Amino acid sequence: MIVMDQGENKSQPPQVPQEPAQNSETPEEGNAKKVELEELPPFEVVEGSRIPASSFKFQFKNVEYSSGRNKTLLCYTIERGEGQVFRGYLEDEHVSAHAEEAFFSNVLPQFLTSGPVRVTCYVSSSPCITCAASIARCLRKNKTVKIRLVVARLFQWEESEIRGALRGISSAGCQLQMMKSADYSHVWQNFVEPDIVLNEEGEAEQNSEAGDFIPWEDLEENSLYYEEKLAEILR
Repeated sequence: MIVMDQGENKSQPPQVPQEPAQNSETPEEGNAKKVELEELPPFEVVEGSRIPASSFKFQFKNVEYSSGRNKTLLCYTIERGEGQVFRGYLEDEHVSAHAEEAFFSNVLPQFLTSGPVRVTCYVSSSPCITCAASIARCLRKNKTVKIRLVVARLFQWEESEIRGALRGISSAGCQLQMMKSADYSHVWQNFVEPDIVLNEEGEAEQNSEAGDFIPWEDLEENSLYYEEKLAEILR
């Protein structure tokens, strides 16, 4: 989700296969294909409390060209009155269900029954047009909600419609920021779990990366690059 990488297809709907005009298959072949289609996994959004370290490092890396990073990870903190804090994360399993839209349409409304709510979302890339509309709609309907969206990369930021969508959620009251080292460390400590590996005896053990977050070499440089682009968009 980033500077125009064609491998990232966040906002494109899945293609529906068309039935061929002529069917040259035997009945057995046709039945086999029907069974295969029925066994495909459903479109869904995965929810949890902790992200595997390897997944976090790959999906949240703020590189300019994000080949293969075709899903969105969203880590959220919801704060309500009397010190109540709720945390979790969502990720896209397929392109038809985006983590941001699922969170703002299905998860967050469960916490809006009474009193003000403060929401912070750390997202691997900025929202597409549809997800931005869900965020703006949530803010318009719920005046006591404060939302801060902290993103690792900007999704297709050169597209005029995407730029307009980002300005739209900003004008609706969403605080939009790029992730910096401190944000990565916060997510690492609160939302990431060390990868489990097998030793020579086949026993599970934690990877040695269970300590503090170690930033990659160009993290701050890339963050500043995106920060300048975001300021340009919201100007």
